[in-house]
Amino acid sequence: MAKAAFNKKRTPFTSTLDLELRKKLVKCYVWSIALHGAETWMLWAVDQKHLESFEMWCWRSMEKINWTDHVRNEYVLLRVKEERNILHEIRKWKANWIGHILRRNCLLQRVTEGKIQGWIEVTGRQGRRRRELLDDLKERRGFSFERGSSGSQYVESSLWKRLWTCHKTDY
Repeated sequence: MAKAAFNKKRTPFTSTLDLELRKKLVKCYVWSIALHGAETWMLWAVDQKHLESFEMWCWRSMEKINWTDHVRNEYVLLRVKEERNILHEIRKWKANWIGHILRRNCLLQRVTEGKIQGWIEVTGRQGRRRRELLDDLKERRGFSFERGSSGSQYVESSLWKRLWTCHKTDY
């Protein structure tokens, strides 16, 4: 869908407008379609690869560089004065969304934390443990989501400051 949106409005993205304006247009119109609901996605390695290739496709199409021209990705990124940051944006949105959910005292918070158990208890399941929604943040940021003594408040406010502040070097 996002590629179709890019191709439908190809003229402003590939025209002689200012580079910064074209980049903002791509991020505003194309990425918003491609990343709709991305804060709830589980990012597997295959998905990350597809998202990075989509990002490079956007920059290549914007600069009218065909893939048969054998131009390296690093050169394309230098040409558009950009870094690979689509995954960083998704992780930032995910951190904001999870922070929003965990501040509330509702059913979705309990589901996110894994506090609600199903009726059937499965023991002795083979294979790797199933990934949960908070696992992505725990792995990448080193957080532990434990309740404080007041019940609805979490242990440290510095934890939230680190959660809200995402740096590209952390990923």
